[in-house]
Amino acid sequence: KVDLIVDMATLTGAQLVATGKKHAGILANTEEAEKRAYDAGMRSGDLTYPLLYAPDLLKQEFASKVADMKNSVKDRGNAQTSCAGHFIESHIDASYDGGWIHVDMAGPSSKNERATGYGVGLVLALLNAPGFD
Repeated sequence: KVDLIVDMATLTGAQLVATGKKHAGILANTEEAEKRAYDAGMRSGDLTYPLLYAPDLLKQEFASKVADMKNSVKDRGNAQTSCAGHFIESHIDASYDGGWIHVDMAGPSSKNERATGYGVGLVLALLNAPGFD
């Protein structure tokens, strides 16, 4: 049985405003999943910092007159990076009852226009791989 879903993306660039170039923003549906991601970041060096988790407050950002939902927010100043994560979360099957972590890694994923490899260590630490436990 799947007990944790992790998605990693560079969706909006708004993560840079929220958590900067060295820390990915994390959005998690439980405190346990959030702590697990934060701790994995500390162990691996792929640093993370929690974002606002408020799907009930932010879901109106996706309202559309012509579709089930739109994939961009109405108000870019309203927790845009959290909204982007909630957009992904809205596509998880409603029957799933495990943990979910969205990692917005726009900032730490590149430096001087080159990929940093950010996220590999984070995933290994989340899995408690040898050397990351």
